[in-house]
Amino acid sequence: MEAAHAAVARLWPGRAAKVEELGGGITNRNFKVEVEGGVFVLRMGGARTELLGIDRAVEYAAGKRAFEVGVGPEVTAFAPDEGWLVARFVEGRPITLEEMRQPETLGRVAGALRTFHEAAPIPGRFDAWTVVDDYRAAADAHQVAIPSQFTAAREIAERIRSARGPQSLVPCHNDLLNANFLDDGLVRIVDWEYAGMGDRFFDLANFSVNHEFGVEDDRRLLGAYFGAERESDLTSLRLMRFMSDFREAMWGVLQSGISELDFDFEGYAAKHFARMEATASDPVFAAYLRGPSAGFAGTSP
Repeated sequence: MEAAHAAVARLWPGRAAKVEELGGGITNRNFKVEVEGGVFVLRMGGARTELLGIDRAVEYAAGKRAFEVGVGPEVTAFAPDEGWLVARFVEGRPITLEEMRQPETLGRVAGALRTFHEAAPIPGRFDAWTVVDDYRAAADAHQVAIPSQFTAAREIAERIRSARGPQSLVPCHNDLLNANFLDDGLVRIVDWEYAGMGDRFFDLANFSVNHEFGVEDDRRLLGAYFGAERESDLTSLRLMRFMSDFREAMWGVLQSGISELDFDFEGYAAKHFARMEATASDPVFAAYLRGPSAGFAGTSP
């Protein structure tokens, strides 16, 4: 808390402020700052987050773009040398997992995602295959044991890439946890630190798996997003759910060796490896790998 008060004193010099730590973060420390002129969230970057593929300048640019198109909070300050980012506090409520499945909410969320995906390009690149390889290399460099599941998972990942083929790049969030959504009358998405130009189906799959969607939920999500339900889109999403869990698992592996936060990163990695393996063992998943997957070519259905 002392570091947060020092940061606040520099960001809002000479102004009285009330500072409260916000819970829930497993990469950074976040603080609610009430000061004359408004209420803000101060994000203070965690230790060695650049090893996680986080570029704070890209996060800043993505957050600004999200605000411009109406899906994110206003970003008001950025101190790149310190890794501090300030955004206006959103007086919104969480959206439960069950509510996310409701047609009205799902339509609003799908609309917010598509709005960002169709926004002007942002800096940075997010490629799930590169990410898992980079996490493994960084974990090796920090003497973190690589789980035995990695080799088989990487082979499946390559089969997914081959099955899907090249994809158009769009602005993506890439970390669509339930905690990153708020409802203040509009659906707001927060925490843009993994954003970059990427595959929209990673975003859709990441949202799906983090919200425990089944196949029929995914059909409704895709229908809300594209305006039509297509089997090729469902195939892409279901395949990319594997890549979402693979990324999360390797993120947990690396974080177990570099993070200073009190969190069970090994357990986090194990959870995602287990879910990834369950996905791969499903006969339907094998059928998705064998079948064609056209994906979304960048035009409206």
